[in-house]
Amino acid sequence: MNTVTDLPALLSSRLKHETADLHEQMHALMEQARPFASRANYARFVAAQYHFQCDVEHLFADPTIQAAVPDLQVRGREAAALADLADLQADAGAASIATGDVAMPEALGWLYVSEGSTLGAAFLLKEAKDKLGLSETFGARNLAAYPEGRAIVWRRFVSFLDRPSLSQAEHEAVLAGAAAAFGRFGDLLKRHFALA
Repeated sequence: MNTVTDLPALLSSRLKHETADLHEQMHALMEQARPFASRANYARFVAAQYHFQCDVEHLFADPTIQAAVPDLQVRGREAAALADLADLQADAGAASIATGDVAMPEALGWLYVSEGSTLGAAFLLKEAKDKLGLSETFGARNLAAYPEGRAIVWRRFVSFLDRPSLSQAEHEAVLAGAAAAFGRFGDLLKRHFALA
């Protein structure tokens, strides 16, 4: 007999639960990096953010990703991060695209990490304002909310993730993509802040 407990968990729930340790590792790296200790430190964070967003937005050209997430045009922060670097008179440095071989459904995992970070960016934006005198129009565009608001755009993304058409094998691929994305951003932070 089928019961509710026999049903697979929603993909968004699995992602939240199964990447919790990776999320905590990211928090620990951010604490080490101290991006709001100075504008120079913050510029290092924005450079890492820029390269990560280049990885994410590289995925946007794929028609299968466009079909899975039809509102891609409102997502992504590559241009915002680049403008912030210009405000800070900082250079992003060189980095190759890490998502050259990433396709659906792994790409959804990368988008999950990027979109999830927009929720946490509300706190980071407050830090940038209070400690560094930056704003959504100067230096901290990459932390700004989407015009529709963070929660609305996030909930819409979750609705794309939780479509019943995704198989369990696809769920596993999305989880692997999310793990790779967390790893990539961690590597970028370590590189830009010279962390061990």
